[in-house]
Amino acid sequence: MISIVNRVQLKRSNILRMALAGSDSMDEGKGETFLLRAIKIGGVVALYWFISITMVFLNNYLLDSKDLDAPLFVTFYQCLVTVGLCYGMHLLSHFCPGVIDFPSVKFDLKVCREVLPLSIVFIGMITFNNLCLKHVGVAFYTVGRSLSTVFNVLLSYVILKQTTSFYAILCCGVILGGFWLGVDQEGVAGSLSWTGVFFGVLASACVSLNAIFTKRVMPAVDGNIWKLSFYNNINACILFLPLIIVFGEVGHLVHFSRLGDPTFWGMMTLGGVFGFAIGYVTGLQIKFTSPLTHNVSGTAKACAQTVIAVVYNQSSKSFLWWTSNLMVLGGSSAYTWVKGMEMKKVHIPQEESREKLLGEKSDAGV
Repeated sequence: MISIVNRVQLKRSNILRMALAGSDSMDEGKGETFLLRAIKIGGVVALYWFISITMVFLNNYLLDSKDLDAPLFVTFYQCLVTVGLCYGMHLLSHFCPGVIDFPSVKFDLKVCREVLPLSIVFIGMITFNNLCLKHVGVAFYTVGRSLSTVFNVLLSYVILKQTTSFYAILCCGVILGGFWLGVDQEGVAGSLSWTGVFFGVLASACVSLNAIFTKRVMPAVDGNIWKLSFYNNINACILFLPLIIVFGEVGHLVHFSRLGDPTFWGMMTLGGVFGFAIGYVTGLQIKFTSPLTHNVSGTAKACAQTVIAVVYNQSSKSFLWWTSNLMVLGGSSAYTWVKGMEMKKVHIPQEESREKLLGEKSDAGV
């Protein structure tokens, strides 16, 4: 009798573990060899790297143009492309229901109002992000935008009243040290832009706020990230129009010589397509790996991106400059690992308590 009860508890324990890991885990690996699974994961990670790195270089090319000084307009157009792509995918899902799976995106003024607080933060995030990229370039971009993790800790404590462990704070200290060393080395090299650093810090703060506000407004879009992207970018397009006028970018556009050039609009549209695609491949990478692996992949991608930029620009960087990058990337990776271990420690006792409850029910004949 005891043996039967133990087998029942073991079976329920295995089911519980799979349920906690996610429903996809139950089907994961069925009918797939290890090699096929590895090829799929490698392909998804490579796709994420390609789209993310290309998008950064493409935005840098668009924003670094000496003929057109209109970063707000460039960002506005990319948001407009995202809205059009969301609606286009919605239409295609009706015509090809078995091939394309995309949620229904119909304009709702009430939902727009509920998403508006996030949209304001979103505008700040993408605007400051592009302005940072415009002034510091791709090589220093990783360091210039490295304080997102530090702001996550600060804002989680201030807004959500969540405390952080000593080891996580220590990782943030390493990131801060790398940031300051990177700023110092850019100054020594004579290529420091304090304007770019300022925008990088603001972008980092907005990235953290964006994550907090996203959780708050998710119920308004039924928890669907594509619906959120649709309404968020609609609001952004509307809010960008007065900003473009106030900051005098209309005058720059009127005098821009390539306004009728199809190549220019092709590059602009391509930037919007890559901006839309990064949301998809990010979700795809998390689905095929895990949130922890996604963060590690993102850190490695940032390292590769920096190396590519230095080689492409034929720059010569000092040992301390490279050290600052390694400190930022190493601190970010360590923070991800520490938070992952902390989450496991929280989930394991919960799982054990659930198993104990299931065992008690089995003993009671439930």
